[in-house]
Amino acid sequence: MKILIYSANFAPEPTGIGKYSGEMAVWLASQGHQVRVVAAPPYYPAWKISAGYIWPPYRLENFEGINIWRAPLWVPSQPGGLLRVIHLLSFALSSLPVMLLHCFWRPNVVFTVAPAFVCAPMGALTARLCGARAWLHVQDFEVDVAFRMGILKGRRLQKMVRGLERSVLRRFDEVSSISEKMVSLLAHKGVDPARCYHFPNWVDVQHIQPLTETSSYRQELGIAEDAVVMLFSGSLGSKQDLMLIPQAARKLAHLDKLVFVVCGDGVMKQELEDGTRDLRQFRLLPLQPFNRLSELLGLADAHLLTQSVDAQDLVLPSKLSGMLASGRPIIATCNAETEIGNVVSRCGLLANPGDVDSLANAIAQLYYAPDMRRTLGVQARQCALDSFTKSSVLQRMLKRMQTLH
Repeated sequence: MKILIYSANFAPEPTGIGKYSGEMAVWLASQGHQVRVVAAPPYYPAWKISAGYIWPPYRLENFEGINIWRAPLWVPSQPGGLLRVIHLLSFALSSLPVMLLHCFWRPNVVFTVAPAFVCAPMGALTARLCGARAWLHVQDFEVDVAFRMGILKGRRLQKMVRGLERSVLRRFDEVSSISEKMVSLLAHKGVDPARCYHFPNWVDVQHIQPLTETSSYRQELGIAEDAVVMLFSGSLGSKQDLMLIPQAARKLAHLDKLVFVVCGDGVMKQELEDGTRDLRQFRLLPLQPFNRLSELLGLADAHLLTQSVDAQDLVLPSKLSGMLASGRPIIATCNAETEIGNVVSRCGLLANPGDVDSLANAIAQLYYAPDMRRTLGVQARQCALDSFTKSSVLQRMLKRMQTLH
């Protein structure tokens, strides 16, 4: 098959945002399919176009036999509200001629990844112009999150945008999302259930495995071997309600062996730095190399998965599968009926979203219970093996794609 992947965020190497599109492209090419990609230059989570990508604005790269066309986009220094919408629209417009050019290649499937949802109309149009099947994959519901978090406001605007969203979704032959609840929401938005597909984020369980020895990060960070480490690792964005972590750390400052580590980059980085300078048990780390991911995740005695109350049921964080594979328990701030709650309740503890006391109590519970941590960690690893292995997820997706062709 000829497969055209249209994704604003695309990382051909297995790290950072866009890594799932990148890993999928590499895997499909390894199965003998012809794969091309149209994407923006790398810019996230630093919200700055990576060095070497500023000029020329359009370029063609090749990675393991995959041709990647990069189209420019405008990146605001302080993303939010209208600026974020303009940012996404800039890529949708700049990538338009590149997508139309690929009509002459005549792909069998045009696979569009949202975010950014504003690219979805061009993905659908390209598929129709060249007679391909149109597949939209929804990583998170940008429209719902934007209105819930106040990024977009107004009853009239909401009615108009939701109407456009519904119209666009119906133009695809297949619409997938990363959790069962998100798939149900697609049907609620008007997509024929027969065209809805559960396509979860996966994890390389060979690369990320439970550590049998102490993580090297403990010595590097000056953390005692008998300390209990609570780790958050991922993008530092507004949807994560990250300031809840230092608030909980202050409440638990009397626990001498408790250490918090936050690793990542994003718009909340500066606020976290400012808010934790006086916390002796707090460590901040920049993004770490992919080849050290298993060591990093193995640093944790438990993982923290904080989530904004407004976004908890509209996203399933990609970091979750890595946490599971590391064989460590998880503390998530979400309601039990959400998809995150359904997963974490089997291998960790749930805290009320936005409730620092509830989070602190859950952390203290695991702090005092090493046997519980071990038991929940085993269950987490088994959950990753049962539901999120890379080969099984992608094999199922390919079979579904072949039924469209």
